[in-house]
Amino acid sequence: MKLSDYARKLGVTYKTAWRWWKAGKVDAYQTESGTIIVRDEAMPPGGIALYARVSSAAQREDAERQRARLRDYAAARGYQVKKEVVEIGSGLNDQRPKLTKLLTDPGIGVIVVEHKDRLTRFGYHYIVSLLAMQGRRIETVFPTDTGDDLVDDFVAVITSMAARLYGRRNSKLRSERLQQCIKQCVEAAEKGKETEAHNPD
Repeated sequence: MKLSDYARKLGVTYKTAWRWWKAGKVDAYQTESGTIIVRDEAMPPGGIALYARVSSAAQREDAERQRARLRDYAAARGYQVKKEVVEIGSGLNDQRPKLTKLLTDPGIGVIVVEHKDRLTRFGYHYIVSLLAMQGRRIETVFPTDTGDDLVDDFVAVITSMAARLYGRRNSKLRSERLQQCIKQCVEAAEKGKETEAHNPD
């Protein structure tokens, strides 16, 4: 359908729909005449839930901004959101009641998260596989934080270790040291990739 019809269907202005398209949030293409055509997308099965997570109460504002971005993403795809969930807790914590409730709710067909680590730091693919067996799925706005799965794994490990190591310190100092740990981890991963490229098996 035309972008104008798409905007009318969602109840947003053409300018808003055009901005979504330019940002890559709408699956559409432009014809030679300049008309923007939105490709037809099958609506996901079951209800749609948005899940945002931050690690501490001090990050509540970040959680609200995260939820706003999820809303924009869902709106751009015409999703009718059934639930919005914001949870405070570590990505390493497997005792998050709000997430557990979403995962065990058969009325929720798709759980939308910004990054996969918002859902969990470890075991993401197990969750995806189990939901797929039920005809349900996780949808990530951004599939990866860095574009490199190995680096993402390093970041997850270092983040968890640094959080435990500096958990009782001043928050500013903890943040600075955590950033330093992650930077060193990424540099080490990139150096390892370069070494592997120069010394193939």
